[in-house]
Amino acid sequence: MGDLLRQAFDHPNVEIVGICDEQPARMAGAAKNFRIAADRVFTDVDECLEKSKPDFVILCPATARHAEYAERVAPHKVHMLVEKPFAASVKDADKMISAAKKNGVMLAINWPLRWYPCYCTAYRLLTEGRIGDLIEVHHYGGNRGPLWHGADKIETTPTTAMKRKSWFYKRSEGGGSLLDYLGYGTTLGTWYHGGRKPIEVTAVTDLPNGLEVDEHSITVARYASGLSKFETRWGTFTDPWTLQPQPKCGFVLKGTEGTISSYDYDAFVRMQTRKHPEGVEIPADKLKPPFQNPIQYFADCIRRDCAPEGPLSPKISRIGQHRS
Repeated sequence: MGDLLRQAFDHPNVEIVGICDEQPARMAGAAKNFRIAADRVFTDVDECLEKSKPDFVILCPATARHAEYAERVAPHKVHMLVEKPFAASVKDADKMISAAKKNGVMLAINWPLRWYPCYCTAYRLLTEGRIGDLIEVHHYGGNRGPLWHGADKIETTPTTAMKRKSWFYKRSEGGGSLLDYLGYGTTLGTWYHGGRKPIEVTAVTDLPNGLEVDEHSITVARYASGLSKFETRWGTFTDPWTLQPQPKCGFVLKGTEGTISSYDYDAFVRMQTRKHPEGVEIPADKLKPPFQNPIQYFADCIRRDCAPEGPLSPKISRIGQHRS
């Protein structure tokens, strides 16, 4: 939420008219960071929406409550940008889609990796046919863990006791690295695969130190073209936005005529082709508004009355949800 509020705060045509959380203490940092007046801070969703009258809302509740909040917000006739993952289950995802359709509002699911220039460049090169037909997608994604950083990526040092109290580590709330991160790989993987669905999916998780949820998962998806692999990790050695861990967080695409590797925050992608089997580095595309972040993009969708496309669309995200 801190990242999305920062983008809203920095957008010249977006105003933060209210924030809401049932636990007031969790809003203190954001209220201070973005100079949000006390009369714009709420603990009741309906009161917040009735008084602030927003054009769209950003939803970042616990994963297991995404459907609950979408069904509460949609009747207020406001568009909804939901922070990843889509939902805790396909059933919940369908409830969210239904609520948006019934109330005539847009629904978008934000996958932050969609806005990384290197991944957009990989998609462009792929769709241009530069590596032939896509055969495999490999993804490794994660960070040190969700409790290592708060709003605006302010660092903290979590304890086991903190983990046991946090919704991120509660099964009933949709916690775990698989639900947190697998959707990145499977949703962008669906985007790269041209919207195709897998034939078969196998997933393995690891639950360390008596925790309720996993901190590590590996998922294999079988397509007609072959196998793709998606791995999630809470507990990487470093956070990718500061120093890339090993294994590196990112994507490798294998096609019939070449390969593309792209990694978090890199300013380039590396492409192998039959002409250049040694590989060449290609500078990442420079993204322009409204394709630099989800707030720009969703505000533009609303302005133009055009449904979100690609990974943010419920259609692509729902296919990814099937594998999550």
